[in-house]
Amino acid sequence: MEKVIKKGKRCGEVILPSSKSAAHRALICAALTKGENKVVVKGISKDILATASCLNALFNNVKEVEDGFLVSSPVINTENTVELFCNESGTTLRIMLPLVGVFGIKAVFCLEGRLQERPIDDLASLLVLHGMSIIKEGNKIKVGGKLLGGEYQIKGDISSQYISALLFSLPLIEGENTLKIIGDIKSKSYIEMTKEALSLSGIDYKQKENVYKINGKCDYSFPAVFSVEADWSAASAFAFMGAVSKSGVTLKGLSLKSSQGDKKIIDILENMGAIVSAEDNDITIKSGKLAPVKLNADEIIDAVPTLAAFLSGVKGKSEITGCKRLKYKESNRLFSTTSMLENLGADITSTEDTIFINGKEEITGGKTTVFSDHRIAFAAAVAALFSKEDVLIDDAECVKKSYVDFWKDFESLKVEK
Repeated sequence: MEKVIKKGKRCGEVILPSSKSAAHRALICAALTKGENKVVVKGISKDILATASCLNALFNNVKEVEDGFLVSSPVINTENTVELFCNESGTTLRIMLPLVGVFGIKAVFCLEGRLQERPIDDLASLLVLHGMSIIKEGNKIKVGGKLLGGEYQIKGDISSQYISALLFSLPLIEGENTLKIIGDIKSKSYIEMTKEALSLSGIDYKQKENVYKINGKCDYSFPAVFSVEADWSAASAFAFMGAVSKSGVTLKGLSLKSSQGDKKIIDILENMGAIVSAEDNDITIKSGKLAPVKLNADEIIDAVPTLAAFLSGVKGKSEITGCKRLKYKESNRLFSTTSMLENLGADITSTEDTIFINGKEEITGGKTTVFSDHRIAFAAAVAALFSKEDVLIDDAECVKKSYVDFWKDFESLKVEK
């Protein structure tokens, strides 16, 4: 579906949806808990539905309701082969993979889009080493065998989801299990979110630097009712809109105490000169005298496309480093971010790890592609702030992967005169 994004700066307020990352974690913990649970989710995206669907296929205990999910005690079926439809959700695939092995379930993971191209080999090899069989055939992964305990070692610089996947699964395996993370750890904030979910579930472990000691055969005990916090990743586009608005944009429902890495966009905007104020869980961002910036994107990797679009309208030379992992997202975001913004008249280039932006007060606008990537679509909306012409994009519905009501919320903002 094509969409015309009207040019011009925006002001107003937005109630943010629930964090996609936090919702994945809450659903997994609730599904492993005996008893009745409710996970309250505002704005159930395609990725969240993928995790709920896979959990229900495994445990027959997840039911979608209007404001989230009802979850009952797990009922595990090891007799039949289970089909798990991950759609394009990398989190769903990576976290479910060892979980299937914990219970010795035979399963076929069904992948869509670029998910079959995203890294999985290091995790799969480790799981095979510990008792599972994993065979990849095109867009399907066939899994069998039972995961055994012991010592697990995984590199930390490929995907934090590998580490989260093992942290969720190892407490369920009998014996004393060790997880050792090798080298630098990327996206540490997502691991912190996993640890918070484990603590809420009563899972005990000992951590010393990059080594976790985890006692097996633990029982998950997630809260009976849990409301998933608002999404800082979803907030990034609107935060950047506020930073060029005299009246500002208020982001409602966000917590400054959150472990989400994309919360750092607030610090970035303040350091650039934007005016930020907070009252309870409402954060208002207004324009100030903005300066270009050089920063590392390690902890805000999902916000890079919207940040690049924003910096395209901030006069001066900016650099975003630490972008190598962008190649393995729903699109190759090093290419798609640069290409989309170039099409709209931005002065932007990239290398293997860095995006260079020569910001200017106005870009051309016009027609561009968003590569069926939700975060590139969000970035196109930010680019329209600085466009001389309206912005026309293809596949506007791709935003449903993470933010079902994005266009509705965007259009609720006023065009600032």
